[in-house]
Amino acid sequence: MIKRGRKLKAPSRESVSFQNRIAVATIGMLLLIMVLLGRLAFLQLLNHDHYTTLSLENRLKVVPIAPTRGLIYSRDGVLLAENHASFNLEVVPEQTQEMDRALAAIQPYVSLSAEQLARFATERKQHRRFDTITLKDNLSEEEVAVFSANRFRFPGFAIAGRLTRYYPLGAETGAVLGYVSRINQDELRRLDASEYSGTSHIGKEGIERAYETELHGKVGYQQVEVNAQGRVLRVLESTPPTPGQTLHLAIDTRLQRAAIKALEGQKGAIVAIEPASGSVVAFVSNPSFDPNPFVNGISVGLYDELRNAPERPLFNRALQGLYPPGSTVKPVMAAGGLEMGLRDRHSTTFCPSFFQLPGAEHKYRCWQKTGHGTVDVIRSIAESCDVYYYSLARDMGIDRMHDLLVSFGLGTLTGIDLPGELAGLVPSREWKRRARKLPWFPGETLLNGIGQGFMLASPVQLAHTATVLANRGRVIAPHVVETFEEPISGERVAFKPVERAPVPIKREESWNVAIEGMHEVVQGERGTARATGQGAAYQYAGKTGTAQLFGIAQDKRINVKDITKQLRDHALFLSFAPMDAPKLALGIIVENGESGAHTAAPIARELFDFYFALPGTDDASG
Repeated sequence: MIKRGRKLKAPSRESVSFQNRIAVATIGMLLLIMVLLGRLAFLQLLNHDHYTTLSLENRLKVVPIAPTRGLIYSRDGVLLAENHASFNLEVVPEQTQEMDRALAAIQPYVSLSAEQLARFATERKQHRRFDTITLKDNLSEEEVAVFSANRFRFPGFAIAGRLTRYYPLGAETGAVLGYVSRINQDELRRLDASEYSGTSHIGKEGIERAYETELHGKVGYQQVEVNAQGRVLRVLESTPPTPGQTLHLAIDTRLQRAAIKALEGQKGAIVAIEPASGSVVAFVSNPSFDPNPFVNGISVGLYDELRNAPERPLFNRALQGLYPPGSTVKPVMAAGGLEMGLRDRHSTTFCPSFFQLPGAEHKYRCWQKTGHGTVDVIRSIAESCDVYYYSLARDMGIDRMHDLLVSFGLGTLTGIDLPGELAGLVPSREWKRRARKLPWFPGETLLNGIGQGFMLASPVQLAHTATVLANRGRVIAPHVVETFEEPISGERVAFKPVERAPVPIKREESWNVAIEGMHEVVQGERGTARATGQGAAYQYAGKTGTAQLFGIAQDKRINVKDITKQLRDHALFLSFAPMDAPKLALGIIVENGESGAHTAAPIARELFDFYFALPGTDDASG
C-alpha cells in the first residue's frame, strides 16, 4: 500500500538531468579555458614586446641629471655667484599612498614649517605625480642622519645631494646679479621640459635672468635599475650633463664697494661705464637687498618687510628709477644748438633771472635769483643758466629737441644686457597727442629745454649719455658681461659690444664747445661744481643737475629746511674723465639730495680718484 504525500523516484530522469548538468559545466569550463588561453596568447604572443617594456619600466628608470649652473666672476677675479653643496628632502608623490599621513609622520625626524608644506602642496599641483619634488632644502647633518635611519618608513621620500646657488657679496651685487629661485607654474609652461628636467631653479632677475641660457647648461641622463620602492639599485647607462658657462663681468668689486660707500645712508644710484668699450664697471642701487634668501624661497615675513620698507630696497633705481634729468641735458642742448646753427661759440643771451614768451605774462625763472647777465654757450653750461636754454629751446622747437636727446640715449632703451630697463621719456608733439589727447604748448618746450616738464631718465641713461659725450657722438650699448668661458675647455669668448648709429653732430667745434663748458663746470672759475674739481691730478668734465619734485608759485620763495626730506629735489651729475682721453663715465642720482653740485658731484670726484689709483688702471693724466 502506497502512502500519500511521498513522491516516487525516477532514476532514469535524474540520470539524464545529472548528465546534462555535467555537460553544461564541462562546456563552461572549456569556454573559460579557451578565454584564458586566448588572453594568454594575446599577452604572450601579440603584445609580448609592449608588456615586456612596461615591466622593464617598472624596473628601469631614465633619471635626468641637472647640469651645474655656471659661475659668475668680477673683473678683478672675485667670485660673485657660486654653487654650495646641500642635502634636500625630496618626494616622488606616486610612490607615496597617503601623503598627508606621511607628512605628519615625518615631522619628528625632519621639522617642516607651514610655509614649506604650503609650497610643497603648490608644487604638487604644478608637477606630474612621477616628478621629484623638493620638500625641504638645506637639511642639517642631524636631520640627514635621523631620516636615513628611518627611511624605510617613508616610501617615495629620499635625501638627495644638490647644489644651491649662493652669492658671497650679498646686497653689494644684488641689483646687478639678481637671483635664481624656484621655477613657477607659468615658467613650467613655457620652458623646454627636456632641457629643464631635474632642474628646480631658474634666473629671475639681473644677470641670472638675462643669461639663463648660458648659465644653465645642458641636462644629462642616467638609466638606473630600481626596486619595488623606487630606490635606485644601480646605474646602467649615463650621459653626463654639460655645465653652464662661466661669466666674467666687467664689474670691479673695488669700485663697486667704493660707490656703495659713497652713497652710504642715501637713496640713489651710480652707474660707471668705460666709454671706449661700453663696459659697466660699477652698478649700484642703494639701498639694495641680499639675494640669498630668495634662492630657496624667501619667508613671507621677510618678503613683506622688504616690499613694504619705505627705502624700497627691491626697487632697482639704477635701471628702473625715472627722474627728471634737469640741467644734465644742457651740454646736449648746447651741442645740438651749435650744430643746427641756432647759436655759435660767441653768441650771447642776457639773463635777467627770468624768461618770458612774447605776449605772455608768465615768467620762467632761472635758478640764480639775481640772474647771470650776459652769457655765452660755455658760460651757460658752466653756470647752468636756465634762461639761455629757455631761449635755445624756443628756437629749437620740441620736435627737433626730441630727436636730438633721443640720439644721445635719453627717452629710449640703452640696450644694457640686464632685464627690466625702462625707457624713460623725451616728449614730442606726437607723444602728447597720443598719450594725453592734448596739443603741445610753447611753455612746455621751455621746461623740457632744462630737463624738466615731462622728461624722465634713468641713472643708466645718464651714464650712457656721458659716454656718448665722452666718445663725441659714438654710441655703444652698455654691457655688464665681459667674457664667456667654456666650462670644459676653458676657452674664453669676448662679449661683442653693440654699436649703434652715431649722434648726428658732425662739426668738431660743436663737441669742443660743449665739452669745454662741462670742464668749466668742475674746474673753471665760475662752475657750479668748481669746489669738487680743485686739486685733481687730471682734467675732467661734468654737468650738475637738480630734479625739482614739485612746482613753486611765481612769486613764492621756499626755505629748503621747511620742506620734508622726501619732497626735496633730487641731485644729479654726469661726468667723464680724463677729458681728452676718457676712461670712465659716471651717471649719479642722489634722491632728495637737493643739489647736484654739493651732493652728487663730490661723489664723482671721489670715484674718479679711487678708480685711477687702482692697480692696473692707466694713468688718468695720460
